[in-house]
Amino acid sequence: MDMRSNRRLIVLVAMLAPASGFAQNPPGRVPPVPQVRRSESTGVNLFKNNCTTCHGDTPVEHAPSESTIKTMSPERIWEAITTGVMANNAKALSDTDKVLLAEYMGGRKLDTSEAGAMKSMPNACPSHTLVKDLTGPVWNGWGDLSNTRFQPAEAAGLTAGKVSRLELKWSFGFPGATAMYGVTVAGGRVFVASDAGYVYSLDAKTGCVHWSYKAGAVVRSNITMGPLKPGSNKIVAYFGDIRGNAYALDASSGELIWKTLTDGHPLARVTGNPRYFDGKLYVPLASLEEDESRSPAYICCTFRGAMVAVNSETGKIAWKTYTTLEPPKVYKKNSAGVDYMGPSGAGVWTAPIVDTKRRELYFGTGNSFSEPATTSDSIMALNADTGKMLWYKQANSGDVWHGGCQQTIPGRSGRGGPPGGGRGAFGASGGRGGAFGFSGGQGGPAGAGRGPAYPADNCVEKTGPDWDYSASPNLATLPDGRSVIVASPKQAVVRTYDPARGGEEIWRQDIARGIGGGAGETVFGGAVHGNTIYYGLQLGNGIIAMDLLTGVEKWFKPLQQPADGPMASHKGIVAAVTLIPGALFAGGMDGILRAVQPENGNPIWEFNTAQEFKTVNGVPAKGGSIGAGGPTVADGMVFVGSGYVGFQNGVPGNVLLAFAPAW
Repeated sequence: MDMRSNRRLIVLVAMLAPASGFAQNPPGRVPPVPQVRRSESTGVNLFKNNCTTCHGDTPVEHAPSESTIKTMSPERIWEAITTGVMANNAKALSDTDKVLLAEYMGGRKLDTSEAGAMKSMPNACPSHTLVKDLTGPVWNGWGDLSNTRFQPAEAAGLTAGKVSRLELKWSFGFPGATAMYGVTVAGGRVFVASDAGYVYSLDAKTGCVHWSYKAGAVVRSNITMGPLKPGSNKIVAYFGDIRGNAYALDASSGELIWKTLTDGHPLARVTGNPRYFDGKLYVPLASLEEDESRSPAYICCTFRGAMVAVNSETGKIAWKTYTTLEPPKVYKKNSAGVDYMGPSGAGVWTAPIVDTKRRELYFGTGNSFSEPATTSDSIMALNADTGKMLWYKQANSGDVWHGGCQQTIPGRSGRGGPPGGGRGAFGASGGRGGAFGFSGGQGGPAGAGRGPAYPADNCVEKTGPDWDYSASPNLATLPDGRSVIVASPKQAVVRTYDPARGGEEIWRQDIARGIGGGAGETVFGGAVHGNTIYYGLQLGNGIIAMDLLTGVEKWFKPLQQPADGPMASHKGIVAAVTLIPGALFAGGMDGILRAVQPENGNPIWEFNTAQEFKTVNGVPAKGGSIGAGGPTVADGMVFVGSGYVGFQNGVPGNVLLAFAPAW
């Protein structure tokens, strides 16, 4: 297909290699698309290699740019290339490719029939009581404002004995979804989203639907509850999407109050949990530019991570602080004649801590995409009222890496795999794409894919291992009342910092059982209470407990996994762990939800979520790997979403499970 010949072309690109086995469907009908294990940036390379001539940074006349197309809904894009003005140009694409194209460019699953809407489900709640306050049992986004992921006994409503008697009470299926994220519980309701692009409010006891909301793009963050403004009795559900938008919905009705674009960069995204405090919503901004930049024609790199404070009542931006201190500038033109820019990167993938005593925010930053890497891989502190940067402490210096280059991983021979190989399931082979089936990397013979080789002069001499902060930090209280920040980058070197002394490091401890590369060892986060810190390990394939005062390991328990079957090869814990008195919950990449004794790691209870379920809303559902926000505990029940792919090569799924004691 010659894209240069049509100046009005909206976009023609297949997200994956053309699929076979699908008959052409009648116009207007969406063909079935199999659940495939795809990276979150699937389709990037083929778009860059096939479409940038017309739709790149300098699009031809009348051709919308890539960033403009990404503001369109997938339904609009799909209609244009199937029955609309671009149908003739897209006739060479298979039905499957057209659906995948619309989903990638539109930012969420295609849903022309609104199968995910409440009106399409048989289990709408018969009545809808108001969400009046947040005084009852609540699990708010990532937990409390200190990110401890500890639920006190009264709010948990469970003891170790009751945990041992947990059984499945109901399950809810998400039409078209392949990945689940976090679960929030407030006002007797469950607030949850999936990569199908819908947000739901469900009854916690029965799973009936109070409301659904169709977001403009995938809602990857957890959902935070808070008042519309200080003193207001209107409770609001706040969240962000993968196009950099922040939202406020009426928690009782699901009606949109406001929607704000927090950053104009086309690759900006909200993945960390926004936090509400005193009339402001704090929104962390990250980006997949480190993957998108693998195209030889891409200007690397221009995104800067940021923390954005949004007025909770109006949606207006109160302040914005970039984590990369200087705006990017052109350093040179590379060997392909394309600008090379920097500094860039240091996205915020984590949920910020809100220190209400000091009115400060603490959070982690990601790796840099181009040099200099001054503030990447850091724990950073901002004034919560003004956004002024107070201090930052860098864990790994010089961590400059993006998808066109190969990682340099300490302790491994070579530089992270063959050219063009992509970053394998655990970061063992180059850029992020290798394990997910699309071409990329440096354009060598091993998986180089289409197009010219990636310019070697876009890569620094020694690239980074991508050992940034993806795990949200915790704020813990010592026996003497002092506060300490507990934080672990991906390679699992845990550190504690003193916020009262400008982030002075107290101790550090290496708890890794393997060298994880970009996929990492500690991925989404740990829990802390009393004198103990808990983490799940991915490559270590187990759970570990550490002494808060010294960092000394208290115990380590490897997971007992299925010996065979489709989940046997999916090891370790990626999801954040959750703690209540008497039980620590951890969801595994093998799909097993486990509860163990906090004192020693001995098992209490487990449940295999990687199976098919009969759901309360009649949607066919199956579980897979557990990732992201992990398990949630509130009011005598345990909730977990099963199905997570991410960069860890997990197994897709589309089910939310609710457990309660049998008696």
